[in-house]
Amino acid sequence: MAAPYTVHASILFDPKKKAFVKDVSVTVDPKSGLIVEVAQRPPGSLGESVPEGDVDLRGKIVMPGFVDAHTHVFLHSYDERASLLQKRDESIVERIVRAANHCRTALLAGYTTYRDLSSESMGEGDAQLRDCINRGLTPGPRMFVATRALASTGSYEPRTENSSGGVCLPMGGEAVDGPDNVRTAVRRRLAAGADVIKYFADYRRRIMRYPPAQQHPYIVGVTHPPADPNPDLLVFAQEEVEALVQEAKMGKAPVACHAGTIEGAMIAVKAGVHTIEHAYFADKELFELMKEKGTVFCPTLAVCERVHHRRFDAIKRQTKLAHEVGVRFACGGDTGPYPHGQGVREIELMREAGLPLEDVLEACFVGGWEACGGDLCGMRFGWFDKGLRADIIALNSDPREDKHALRKVDFVMKDGQIWKRDGKGVGMYLNDHDWDQGDTYTPLK
Repeated sequence: MAAPYTVHASILFDPKKKAFVKDVSVTVDPKSGLIVEVAQRPPGSLGESVPEGDVDLRGKIVMPGFVDAHTHVFLHSYDERASLLQKRDESIVERIVRAANHCRTALLAGYTTYRDLSSESMGEGDAQLRDCINRGLTPGPRMFVATRALASTGSYEPRTENSSGGVCLPMGGEAVDGPDNVRTAVRRRLAAGADVIKYFADYRRRIMRYPPAQQHPYIVGVTHPPADPNPDLLVFAQEEVEALVQEAKMGKAPVACHAGTIEGAMIAVKAGVHTIEHAYFADKELFELMKEKGTVFCPTLAVCERVHHRRFDAIKRQTKLAHEVGVRFACGGDTGPYPHGQGVREIELMREAGLPLEDVLEACFVGGWEACGGDLCGMRFGWFDKGLRADIIALNSDPREDKHALRKVDFVMKDGQIWKRDGKGVGMYLNDHDWDQGDTYTPLK
């Protein structure tokens, strides 16, 4: 479809109003990929059918495309294989094929935008996959990528007791130290194609010498185990983080901070980072500072449900506290460590934590755009207005009545192109030319 056409909805969620509104029609231009017009219809004005060439989504719940603000396309579920084993044992080709499949799965699940926060030992592969999607070589969400995450020496990178003997483990990020080297690393990330700068405020800095599982057939456990064998510790000082944020600001790139500790998160927020990821042990003081600074919070509840289940109730309570304080949210579950295509689990868990449905949806759509950089993205998406990217999905049931409604995506449009209709994928594979027996082949001269 090259000419503009109109999508007609009977019920549409308007993120800017945080409300479900009736009888809205959205005209899109598939050539530019933009919304041309958003119009309120008089009730009953369409009759039984819509004009030829238009899309009838009446009877469904229409929304913008979902934005997953924290993903890793090169990872698959930890239930299948631990991340270190994925990086160590899976070939580069396998990881690329998996990532392409993840992107297709995400798009069919209604995710039209992914913020991918580090390539997980695949170098600049996320930027290159982003470009392949943008060039139409493979379907997937639009991607805002970080390439390699930044951390200091001896922190995020995998380590073993045999590392000095030349044991090679895959490098997941980029280790840098000191304000000057941090600045240079940010410049390298931007030159490599990063849209977002991702860094670790804290991480495990010691080799775990006290594994929780039995390691010897005759010895049941450790004689004198420490209280915490491998805690998260700060990996960057305040001046290093400030240099990182200043350099990223020069390059007009947002900064995403992985923060497991309050201390790491406080340093990040004071320095002016764009988003805080995780914040597993956050408190009211941190949330009040985040509200003051306008820092976006991505609590990643979906991965916490799996890997921090002992503290999960406390993590949900602090998410509710952040909402009560007035912190700005985005929705991203750390997708990859749990399966792509199940991103809406983050929205469901934020609802379970006590946040109102309309607030969570707005955080997914508009908050997701803000997490990706807002106007630094170079485009607008996540709500309905003239000139925004034409990202539209439709659900088969109403999330106000069905807690699993967001899993039931029937229709997906991204950039004015329809990728799913009547519950089935459309144009998922290249089929520009169906070879016919009557065709003749003319070799190039």
